[in-house]
Amino acid sequence: MRLVLVLGDQLSPNLSALEKADKTNDIVIMAEVGEEAAYVPHHPKKIAFTFAAMRKFAAQLRDDGWQVAYTRLDDPENTGSITGELIRRASEHDAAGVVFTEPGEWRLITALGEMPLKTHQLPDTRFIATHADFEAWADGRKQLRMEYFYREMRRKTGLLMDGDQPEGGKWNYDHDNRKPPPDAVDFGGPMSFQPDDIVAQVLDLVEVRFGDNFGTLRPFWFATDRGSARRHLAHWIKRGLPKFGDFQDAMLDDNAFLYHAVIGLYINAGLLDPLDVCRQVEQAYRDGDAPLNAVEGFIRQIIGWREYMRGIYFREGPDYVARNGLGHMRKLPAMYWGGDTKMACMAKAIGQTKAEAYAHHIQRLMVTGNFALLAGIDPAEVHEWYLAVYADAYEWVEAPNVIGMSQFADDGIIASKPYISSGNYIHKMSDYCGGCAYKVKDKTGADACPFNLLYWHFLVRHRDRFEGNPRMGNMYRVWDRMADDRQDTVLADADAWLAKLDDGAPV
Repeated sequence: MRLVLVLGDQLSPNLSALEKADKTNDIVIMAEVGEEAAYVPHHPKKIAFTFAAMRKFAAQLRDDGWQVAYTRLDDPENTGSITGELIRRASEHDAAGVVFTEPGEWRLITALGEMPLKTHQLPDTRFIATHADFEAWADGRKQLRMEYFYREMRRKTGLLMDGDQPEGGKWNYDHDNRKPPPDAVDFGGPMSFQPDDIVAQVLDLVEVRFGDNFGTLRPFWFATDRGSARRHLAHWIKRGLPKFGDFQDAMLDDNAFLYHAVIGLYINAGLLDPLDVCRQVEQAYRDGDAPLNAVEGFIRQIIGWREYMRGIYFREGPDYVARNGLGHMRKLPAMYWGGDTKMACMAKAIGQTKAEAYAHHIQRLMVTGNFALLAGIDPAEVHEWYLAVYADAYEWVEAPNVIGMSQFADDGIIASKPYISSGNYIHKMSDYCGGCAYKVKDKTGADACPFNLLYWHFLVRHRDRFEGNPRMGNMYRVWDRMADDRQDTVLADADAWLAKLDDGAPV
């Protein structure tokens, strides 16, 4: 008899560890443990979602004939860690060893490998690209650009392919997916699910144990089982997908979700299968219910970007999260944890994160991430914040997005240039700036948008690193054409603003 470990982000009936196990003899081990809930201060909604989904998946396994040993967080015998629970259960059942599917964090992979038990790790077959697939693609390439990897995934899956050519004659329709915010949104957002008894019990537990964490626990509306997640998906495909592409980069002050699927947490936890999701989205296009730009843009995020992130994480190894290629060392400002700020865009993105454990990719990349990069914040602190506050965040997907894409701390493995912008981009893609204490049109002075000041400050302090980048040369030519006194004013105003930030004053 063996123990079969199922983690909180492995809630899939086709999990490799379950497929290789003996239902009549082996025992499934699932555990809510303090170490996993608290190694970063996770958003209470994320903890509640994970525990509730775990409890329901365990019940499903029992209904399917599995023996399940489940440890709740408040169980007095709970050892507080995954490895502790495995050792306890192995002794209790005289188990011969443990079989498990590869975790999505090096931290857990290392811990499981160091246990005093016989272990057998299996690959996570829920992904399209194996580690060997990614290595074979990456081998010999000077630049690991996602676009070319994505094309391989299209060919492998057959999604949106017309024979050996891409549907519509082009691989990528991103140029059609950058419209500014619409005047009105005719989609009511993601489905909301009333907490049932299981969810209500978990909410009470999380409120007591993690009530001081950053994040609002109630109202809680997430799906917590496979059936509800599939209903959520069907609702979005019918009502949100048709305009998703057009406005996927837009931001509105009074609408947190616009046309977004809000599906990452369900896929990353295992409640939905990513390839099945993409096939349903593709079918909407085939049926004439959604345009190609929306469908291609969504599928690219799943089989392109998501798979690519995982490939980078495992290829680069455990030290990836500690990289700091630009030498940024500023502490994460208090506004990221709900402290006061006069910056309307930051207040909105962070406030929404606190309320929903969700922000879409542009809010993460071009608002909170852009600010952190321009201000020179330590990427390790930025990484831990993103890992803590979002319901869809697991290190394999979050770390490359933050360390690589957002903070350029990996020296350009993922991004060919830093993703930075002045306030103009945020003004174009949102309605945030109209109610801001700062003036987005002001380039200098006390009322100038901080993004405007910090943009040039970043470029100047990293000139040696980026002046030769072919995608950034024009930025430096614009700077060089400024009058000397204008340059001095911009840099002095930026230094003064950063000094206030360092002093802890609301900015």
